[in-house]
Order: sequence, then structure tokens, then C-alpha cells
Amino acid sequence: MKKGTLLNAEISTVIARLGHTDSLTIGDAGLPIPAGPQRIDLAVTHGIPSFLQVAQAVTHEMQVESAIIAEEIRTHNARLHNELIALLEVLQRQQGNDITIAYVPHEQFKTLTQRSQAVIRSGECTPYANIILTAGVTF
Repeated sequence: MKKGTLLNAEISTVIARLGHTDSLTIGDAGLPIPAGPQRIDLAVTHGIPSFLQVAQAVTHEMQVESAIIAEEIRTHNARLHNELIALLEVLQRQQGNDITIAYVPHEQFKTLTQRSQAVIRSGECTPYANIILTAGVTF
């Protein structure tokens, strides 16, 4: 059995295969998933698992260099935005690097998900609870 916090085999495999600048998307239950990236559907019911729970588990295993977030989250889901920024700030300290955050319109965000290696669907049912994480290197 894997010794670590991330037990999902599909997510572990995707993270292990990421190279520098490859991306991984974590989305809410309503984010459309394009045909190209691998779809990892974790949604069980409304809110389970939450977007932040998935983001915490993924970032515990993944070296993150940058993040892309829909700019609409700032006004339409300010509470989650603040929690997400706090998570990224803690991650920066743990990793010892700066994480660049870019905000783009939601329509552009959806287009950018096509470049992701995978899209992980959470059970989150609040607006704009989505992030694209770009892999960094550990050296």
C-alpha cells in the first residue's frame, strides 16, 4: 500500500507523470471537461469532496510553479478565493518557491483546460471553484 496522503491511483499516476510546465486542472462539479485531457471524476454528491479538499491533497504531492484562476472567483466566490490564496501561500512556504498566480476570464480558463494532462472533478457546487496548476521542479 502507498505510504502517503494521496491514495487515489489515477491522481497519483498523473502527478508522477507531470514534467516541468505540464498542467493539471482541479474543477468544480460544473466545469466542462474537454475531450483531450484525462477525466478523473471524484464527485460523489453536492460538496463531496470539496474543491479545497482535492486541492490540498493534490498540492501535497505536486510541486507547483504557477496557478491560473478565473478572475470571476474574486467577486462571485470571495470566501473560497481567500481560502485558495491562503492554501497557495502555505504551499509556497513549504516548497520554498514563489507561485505565480494569473487571473483570466472564465471563458479563457475553460479553453486553457484543454492543455491539462488531466482534469479532476470535485463535488464542489459553488461558482468558479477551479484552478489550473502548472508543475514545477523540485531541484
